[in-house]
Amino acid sequence: MIELVLGVVVGSRAYGLSGPASDHDRRGVFVAPTRSFWTLDKPPTHFEGPLDEQFSWEIERFCTLALQANPTVLEVLWSPIVETVSWAGSELLSVRDAFLSQKVAATYGQYARDQLTKVAARRARTGETNWKQAMHMIRLLMAGAHVLRTGSVLVDVTPARSSLLAIRNGSVPWDSVVSRAAELQAALAEALAATELPESPDRDAINQLLSRVRERGLE
Repeated sequence: MIELVLGVVVGSRAYGLSGPASDHDRRGVFVAPTRSFWTLDKPPTHFEGPLDEQFSWEIERFCTLALQANPTVLEVLWSPIVETVSWAGSELLSVRDAFLSQKVAATYGQYARDQLTKVAARRARTGETNWKQAMHMIRLLMAGAHVLRTGSVLVDVTPARSSLLAIRNGSVPWDSVVSRAAELQAALAEALAATELPESPDRDAINQLLSRVRERGLE
C-alpha cells in the first residue's frame, strides 16, 4: 500500500499571495512498499489526486529532483502549511538542508529566465501579457537569492505581497518588470559569489535517508 508521508500546501496560499478564490495547491511525498521494487512492474514515480490540485512524488523520485535543486520540489520541504507528516516525512524534513547547494543559482535563475522569455514571446505575438507568470518570475528570483544568502528556501513572501500583487494585477509597466528582473538576476549572481552553501548537495545524507526508509518498509 502506498503511504503519503508528507503533504503540504504550496502555491498562492503558501506564498502569502492568495485571495478568496485561490486554489489549494497540494504537493506530497509517498513511499511505495519496498518489495514492490523487486518485480518487473515498478511502483509509480508520481501520481495526481485524490484531491483537486494535488500531486505527489515517490520519495526516491522526489529526492532526485530535490538534489537537482528543482525549485518546485524544494518548496515542498519548506512550505509553512503542512497537512500530513509521518515518520518518513519527518525524516525527510530533518535532512532538507542536505539538498541545498550552489546549484540553486542556476535552477532558479533559469526557471525565471524561461518564464521571462515566454511572457515576452506572448507579448510580441499577441500583445497580451501573462502578468501572473511575470509575478512568479520575480518571486523565483527573490527566492533564489534568499536561498544562497540564508541556506533556507523562501516560500512565504508576505513582506513583498503588495509589490508582487501589483505585478500580477498589471499595475506595473512591463519595462519596469524587466528592469526589476535584471536587478534580481544581478543580486542572484552576487549572492552566489558570497554564499556559504556547498558546490554540491550532500548525496550521502540522502542515500542514508532512503536506506532507512526502504529498510523500514520491509518490517
